[in-house]
Amino acid sequence: MAELKVTLVKSVIGRPQNQRDTVKALGLRKLHSSVVKPDNVAIRGMVSTVSHLVNVEEIK
Repeated sequence: MAELKVTLVKSVIGRPQNQRDTVKALGLRKLHSSVVKPDNVAIRGMVSTVSHLVNVEEIK
């Protein structure tokens, strides 16, 4: 099963609350922190909400 490596590359300062909450729900805290999440519809939706703040890599 594929997984996604999500890395926070831009700050959430000054962003709307829903974007801050989404970044927190993904488990990202500081800039350049990364998490590995399963590749499913829910995670893809969260990533698309904050796509301008994160980098995403597919891991097989």
